[in-house]
Amino acid sequence: MIPQSYEAWRNCIENDCGIPLTKEFAQQRLAVYMDSKNPQTITFKSLYGEQHLQNIINWLQRV
Repeated sequence: MIPQSYEAWRNCIENDCGIPLTKEFAQQRLAVYMDSKNPQTITFKSLYGEQHLQNIINWLQRV
């Protein structure tokens, strides 16, 4: 299931995936997702769509 809120996403990342949401992690992922030419971003967008990509960027900025 694709998280629809910050709280659900955070729970998924931290509890289900076991990834601590640190400032460093958020900065690394933002560098990828804010680069529209990055292959990871292109793949993410093709799988989950522009709206979810924007949600992820917004949520990472909250971290």
